[in-house]
Amino acid sequence: MKEDFFEDQEELVETKIAGEAVYDGSLLHVRKDEVRLPDGGSSAREYFTHPGAVAIVPMTEDGCVILERQYRYPLGRIVTEIPAGKLDGSTEDRLSAAKRELKEETGYEAESWAKIGDYTPAAAYSDEVISLYLARDLIQTGRDLDEDEFIRVIRVPLAEVVKQVMEGEITDGKTMAAILMTARLFGI
Repeated sequence: MKEDFFEDQEELVETKIAGEAVYDGSLLHVRKDEVRLPDGGSSAREYFTHPGAVAIVPMTEDGCVILERQYRYPLGRIVTEIPAGKLDGSTEDRLSAAKRELKEETGYEAESWAKIGDYTPAAAYSDEVISLYLARDLIQTGRDLDEDEFIRVIRVPLAEVVKQVMEGEITDGKTMAAILMTARLFGI
């Protein structure tokens, strides 16, 4: 059954005919492309381009997750999420970026790293891919926040974080995906 699901998907592919940059900001870059549809027609596609990002589930020896609480301006509220950050460029090594972001935001470094997957937060209107990592064997070394970052670091047992995700207390998409993937790895 699974094999059939991924066969003969060519009838779904759209092909770029033309495109233009609509807006280039420091974080957001907006494009508008004209595409050829599978039936031969055409349509416009507007989307954000993004160099990519990383997100980390830092696990302590006693089964806690290091989480962050920070104010997210677009939502107008404080959000609980895992450490994460944008790549410095589309060619930056993702594991190196994950190590940098973990140290900068939480003050922890990890001896053990495992990629647990990729997450596409908004496939309908962005090409962003967030690589998700599990970091273990943590060592606290001191953090180095960017001057415009104000983050509170907290430790929460993995089972409690899963409960917060399932009860809608944690709504950040990358955090939800990474926590549920991690919980599955640990049989929770």
